[in-house]
Amino acid sequence: MRRVVGVADMAISNNPDEVLITYSLGSCIAVIIFDPVAKVGGMLHYMLPESSLDSEKARQNPNMFADTGISMLFKNSYQLGARKEHIIVKVVGGAQILDQEGIFNIGKRNYVALRKIFWRNNVMVKAEQVGGTVNRTVRLEMASGKVIVKAGGESEVEI
Repeated sequence: MRRVVGVADMAISNNPDEVLITYSLGSCIAVIIFDPVAKVGGMLHYMLPESSLDSEKARQNPNMFADTGISMLFKNSYQLGARKEHIIVKVVGGAQILDQEGIFNIGKRNYVALRKIFWRNNVMVKAEQVGGTVNRTVRLEMASGKVIVKAGGESEVEI
């Protein structure tokens, strides 16, 4: 059963029959976590690097921002039994889609924000597919923990 994670959205699961999927990652980033011991996984699809850009929107939807969404992703996974020392982290997105001149660099800023948060919290990224100029779709298969990415018109790849 597919469970779609929309833009500025998050899902956590411990159901092996579920597949978490998000579509059309451009400058947004998907953070995918999976604890193979507890069989708990989650996906966050955030849009912007810092909640300080709009504190009211951050209060209404913390999943919109890296700094508030990432902490919620981990905290919610812990509530289902995941443990930080077991969690495998994968990252997808951060492309430069509608900003070919690099004026706003939202994809890069999203990625830098994520790396800073992970560095401060001693979180290692096992695999990533970031940057470039193509949209991506990514899914997490809860039964196996596999993360599958489809970029632009390319074939699917496991990361």
